[in-house]
Amino acid sequence: MAIRKVTEIPTIDVVLVTIKPLTKGADEYALNTASKIGVNPQVDTREAVKLIIKGVLKAQKPEESTITGNEIILTDNVFSPEIVKIFQGGTIVTDSEDPTKILSYTPPAAGSSEKGEPFELSAYSAQYNEAGNIVQYEKITYPNCKGKPIALSSEDNVFRVSEYTILSAPETGQAPYEISYVDTLPIVI
Repeated sequence: MAIRKVTEIPTIDVVLVTIKPLTKGADEYALNTASKIGVNPQVDTREAVKLIIKGVLKAQKPEESTITGNEIILTDNVFSPEIVKIFQGGTIVTDSEDPTKILSYTPPAAGSSEKGEPFELSAYSAQYNEAGNIVQYEKITYPNCKGKPIALSSEDNVFRVSEYTILSAPETGQAPYEISYVDTLPIVI
């Protein structure tokens, strides 16, 4: 038996986040303004069963944990109506002469059955070498994501920072996330 050194992959920064709706033919959106991603595994735990007779432990079945998905908290430094529409639904109105100019965003009506659409979230972080050069990017992809309704807050002399809560739940037989390594970031138009 040999003792082997582990592979060390130092990563830093939220370089890029992409949101890809699962609707066929839908555009994938890129956020290069995200500054933080927090991920909390959602775990279902079955408690341990212990056989204790007169204060003496005779046997026990250990606790069992099953991962059911992830809760992702995405912090973005700007408001992106297209992303919010994917997360919670609603309507975006654009200028008829300049379709890239957004005139308004309206969320779904209170009590509405309209929800956002399912999507895949990919988060890219940079891997640097000893010389300070980027050698590759780590890409973590979360399947079957759904956004929760958002809250907007404003404060004098402070730019708004949006915080989005996203739930990711894998299908049967699907991993809760996938980590891959790529040489370049996707091209954003």
